[in-house]
Amino acid sequence: MNPTPHRKIANLFGVAGLFLRLGATAFGGPVEHVALMEQEVVVKRGWISRAEFLDLLSIVNLIPGPNSAEMAMFIGYRRAGRLGFLLGGVCFILPAALIVSVVAWVYVNFGKLSLAEDFFYGIKPVIIAVVVQAIWNLGRSAIKTPLLAVVGAGAATLSCFAVNPFLVLLAAGAFMLVFRAASQPKGSVAGLSPLLGAASGFPPLSTAGVASSFSLWPIFLFFLKVGFVMFGSGYVMLAFLRTDLVERWHWLTEGQLLDAVAAGQFTPGPLLTTATFIGYVLGGPRAALVATVAIFLPSFVLVAVSGPLVPRLRRSRLARAFLDGVNVALLALMAVVTWQLGRVALVDWLTISLAVAAAVWLLCYRVNSTWLILGGAALGLARFVFQAGA
Repeated sequence: MNPTPHRKIANLFGVAGLFLRLGATAFGGPVEHVALMEQEVVVKRGWISRAEFLDLLSIVNLIPGPNSAEMAMFIGYRRAGRLGFLLGGVCFILPAALIVSVVAWVYVNFGKLSLAEDFFYGIKPVIIAVVVQAIWNLGRSAIKTPLLAVVGAGAATLSCFAVNPFLVLLAAGAFMLVFRAASQPKGSVAGLSPLLGAASGFPPLSTAGVASSFSLWPIFLFFLKVGFVMFGSGYVMLAFLRTDLVERWHWLTEGQLLDAVAAGQFTPGPLLTTATFIGYVLGGPRAALVATVAIFLPSFVLVAVSGPLVPRLRRSRLARAFLDGVNVALLALMAVVTWQLGRVALVDWLTISLAVAAAVWLLCYRVNSTWLILGGAALGLARFVFQAGA
């Protein structure tokens, strides 16, 4: 039975209210966000069944983009149709983007003060530990075979030689696809069609020229590309951010990149609001808006078109092989970048001790990363007070 107009409006308000609240209060990463959504839409509200929720979760893990934001879009669509799809995504992203913009404003205006430096002094080591935890957890799922471990090692080696991350991902995926195709009977190449359909939506890999000064159009294209090729955790964008924004264009320092990741991590909502912070630091509110729209736009497009496509991808052994290669290469890129950024964040015995302690708490005791980040911030502020009184 089709819902009445009154019910449709009520459903839209329900979707908007729920995801505005989650976007403003859901701390942590995608795992925490998805758990909160399951409690709200399955247990409390009964909008969808647990089986359907798990089906949606499987889909968002097969397409690029932030899992939690894409879950919000899918749930919104299931509850309130196309408008619900838009409201679910926008309402989950908007509060986080606004909060990060405020943090970026404070950072731009006061970031050079000793207080702000000490604040991030304590946060950066915890961020390194959080990324290490993500690599460990994702690695246990992604490295399924010895061959995938070899592919990951090869991707890490290429990354150490400064090969473009996009090319590394394509090479890893293509290798696994060819290997799987060679082991299949002749005539099974038809299994490639779903993958080719998915790849046709990807933007060009290279960026023409090297930018000498910041402008809005390159930042839009850059974050648009990242949004289209970023599989898995939001932490994997670290590799792309460092390669172009730090090493290639020199728009950010490595310290600023860690500060941006910290801002996305200790604020609620999706981690990809790191792009909002970077845009604001580079070009103020307009650049923050451009970066935010660009990083999340691919998710809206991919969720909209993935309904008929993803079931075919899940049935295709060749498509799964390609995604397996991409996923393990992403982990390798994350590991290399974490090592490089760790040399910036871990500068003395206190930061090293803090990172080790945070890693132990995360891996062994499963402490919510938000509390550790707040603890790191408190330690940095305590250091500021101690030095000011000395």
